[in-house]
Amino acid sequence: MRIAFIGQQDFGKAVLEAFLARGDEVAGVFCAPEKEGARPDVLKTAALEKGLQVFQFPSLKSAEAEEAMRGLNADIGIMAYVLQFAPQSFVNIPTHGTIQYHPSLLPKYRGPSSINWPIAKGETETGLSIFRPTDGLDEGPVILQKTCPIGPDDTIGEVYFNRLFPLGVEAMLEAADLVVAGRHTETEQDEAQASYEGWFRAREAQINWASHVDHIYDIIRAANPAPGAWTTLNGQKLQVFDARRHVVRTISAVKGKIGEVTEVGEQSIRVTAQGGQIEIFKVKPEGGKKVSAAEFAASGALSVGTILGA
Repeated sequence: MRIAFIGQQDFGKAVLEAFLARGDEVAGVFCAPEKEGARPDVLKTAALEKGLQVFQFPSLKSAEAEEAMRGLNADIGIMAYVLQFAPQSFVNIPTHGTIQYHPSLLPKYRGPSSINWPIAKGETETGLSIFRPTDGLDEGPVILQKTCPIGPDDTIGEVYFNRLFPLGVEAMLEAADLVVAGRHTETEQDEAQASYEGWFRAREAQINWASHVDHIYDIIRAANPAPGAWTTLNGQKLQVFDARRHVVRTISAVKGKIGEVTEVGEQSIRVTAQGGQIEIFKVKPEGGKKVSAAEFAASGALSVGTILGA
């Protein structure tokens, strides 16, 4: 098949390479322009190395972008991690239209941080959808879905790179074949089941030690490795990464105050929250590098009795 490719970053690069590896023809690649001083996107670099035609339009709504798409005479458009808005006048140009990847089981978790939010909310399952892009964000009819588990200790890094990334590459190939062959179905999303969440960024990743230990642990997992959950220490931001949850079952097992460091061990520190403690293995102080929590404590930065988030 002859493909018009629209994408960015590592996922876009992997999908592009998967189509090329099996012998499909990529007529052109659309990438977002780099910000001033930024390195070229890895998708752009890979496309140029393979001798492909690359377009970088500030807006895909422009007449120039539509003219370029028309000139490709593509069978299908493939959108693999796209942050630019692509209007219907652009995505409908290929003979069989365009398909797009989204890392959630639509219609749940529409929006830009759809991998973080299910983990932050303690979900045990997530997945991906291949759908038709419309002018509404992640609102188009679904062509194909795949599910995957979220383990009780999984981080966003593990869910994405070990599951949603490779599954997504396979799903894009499968869906493209179905659409070009005319063997696909398109299922309208059930608006009664839909949800939309915005970005999961630093503000959403702040730890409130007065929250339940389960919620705190889910926030840490949803932010590891990025954007990084965080608390404060002496007015400075302290990011928290690898961690473990410990639930208390009796009043006699409760140690310390909310947010208090109650133990400093050889590999970790423990901090009290509602319903238990968070054992922290890695931290990153403001302006510093990521280090083991024990090493950070040994530097004199904190000790038993220190209150975090005060």
